[in-house]
Amino acid sequence: MQLTERHREYWSRNLRITAVLLAIWFVVTFVVSYYAREFFSFTFFGWPFSFWMGAQGALIVYVIIIWYYARCMNNLDREYGVDEAEEE
Repeated sequence: MQLTERHREYWSRNLRITAVLLAIWFVVTFVVSYYAREFFSFTFFGWPFSFWMGAQGALIVYVIIIWYYARCMNNLDREYGVDEAEEE
């Protein structure tokens, strides 16, 4: 199957969205956790922020990443005409 320019553009935008969201995931998962004691010595809701970020904050960020990716891909699919048709 030959890819048209429109296919390449769609795939390029898809990869760009995925790369940005994976970078955010990496920062939240590894960078914030690694530097938590040095940078986040304040308390948040009565707990050290590093503990809160590891226990609750990261999960919230993950759910937001999933929601944002689904929203962006639905919009991108509609824009390029590859969205799933609603069945009635």
